[in-house]
Parts: sequence; structure tokens; C-alpha cells
Amino acid sequence: MAIILLNQLQIAQKIRRIAYQIYEKNWDTQEVVLAGIESGGYILAKRLENELKNISPLKTQLVKITLDKFQLVQSEVMLDVDIQTLTNKIVILVDDVLNTGRTLTYSLRPFLKIPIIKLQTAVLVNRHHHSFPIAADYVGYVLSTTLQDNITVILNEKEDEGVYLD
Repeated sequence: MAIILLNQLQIAQKIRRIAYQIYEKNWDTQEVVLAGIESGGYILAKRLENELKNISPLKTQLVKITLDKFQLVQSEVMLDVDIQTLTNKIVILVDDVLNTGRTLTYSLRPFLKIPIIKLQTAVLVNRHHHSFPIAADYVGYVLSTTLQDNITVILNEKEDEGVYLD
């Protein structure tokens, strides 16, 4: 039986708070790139983009990162834009859950090939089981779990939207 940790309203509040934090740390720039990792991270990036449009004059560029999360060693990391268009910009890497840090670490690859102003990370849930030296700059919810616990994030803006512990 799954235990709900965050409901739809709480998720919306966390997303709004993260958007305010992004604006507070980047108020002196005109544009930020929200690079969401395919599926949950990309949906979260879109929701952050909407919140930023509501609360700030920041322009945003939304980018989808695609990689095979289960074959990261051999996986190619693909973006849905030409990487050169992100040169000299602030990039915020977005994912739904930060567990070991492997997905976020491998997602950095394309951004290491171009000069950027700064790279930040945003996650809805941080589980603190990091095996890679990566930290989130913006976190919606911090959760200490066992390695056997499973966190499921549903971001669909429907009744079953939530963060669940299995």
C-alpha cells in the first residue's frame, strides 16, 4: 500500500516556492534555461516555467533532455535543441527525484561542451542516497528513506497527482 507524501495542492505549493527561489537567485538576468529530464523532470520544468511566467519578468527556454536512465554508461544524452543555442546562458537542470545522483550527473554531459554562465539543479524530492557528487540547488521536499523504499511521483494535474512512498 502506497503512502501519500505530497498531494496535488502540496506539489503546486512546492513548485511555486521553487520558482520563487529560482527568481530570487537569478533576478539579475533576463533568461534562464529549464532543462528537464524526460518524463517527470520535463513535466516539472514545464510547471516551473509556468510559475516563473506568473511571478517574474524572466524569460524562459524549455529544453527536454533524453537519455536511457537504465543504461547510463552507454547512453547518449540528447537535447531537443541545438546545444549551441544555450551558450552563455544560465541552465537549470530539472528532475522529479534526486536519489543516487546518477541521472543528474549523466545529464550534465551536453552542458560541459559549451560555455554557460552557471548550472543549477532543481528537484521536487531529494532522497539523500547520493552515490555521485551532485547536490540540488532547489528542493521541494527532502526525504530520508531506506534504499528499499520506492518513491513514485505523478505529475499530471489530476486527482491522483502526488508523491507516494511504496
